[in-house]
Amino acid sequence: MQHLFRLVVKFIACLIVLGIILGMFYDFSFGDVIFITAVLGGLSYIIGDLFILRSTSNIIATAADFGLAFVVIWLMGRQITFEDDLFSASLISAVAVAVFEYFFHRLLTRENMQQEKQQRFGQLNRPQFQTEASEELTPVKPDVRETEQSND
Repeated sequence: MQHLFRLVVKFIACLIVLGIILGMFYDFSFGDVIFITAVLGGLSYIIGDLFILRSTSNIIATAADFGLAFVVIWLMGRQITFEDDLFSASLISAVAVAVFEYFFHRLLTRENMQQEKQQRFGQLNRPQFQTEASEELTPVKPDVRETEQSND
């Protein structure tokens, strides 16, 4: 459920950003923008957020998302439209997506830190019962009663 919520947030934000840049300034159709947003959102969530962000920093994950966004928008734009200035459309869109991704990554890392803190806090406050083991329960000297009973 958590992944679905993150994907929906990413999809809506990328749709707004790409809809403004590609739809208004470069005359992409709304269907083309939705298609590019869906592919870019899925790939960038899997590659950038689940793999790269978990093992590296926010800056590296944002740079990877920038490169991925540029390549996806440029390659899909070549197949979908006959835009003359596709390089600048891809570059501007990738920069805008990277800015959004930077703040999205900060949100994800803050959310993960809060979950870890809650887990640690919850584990510390649980009562931990332990049995007592001491010399009184296991005497060092043999019991006198045992030797008297064994002789009978």
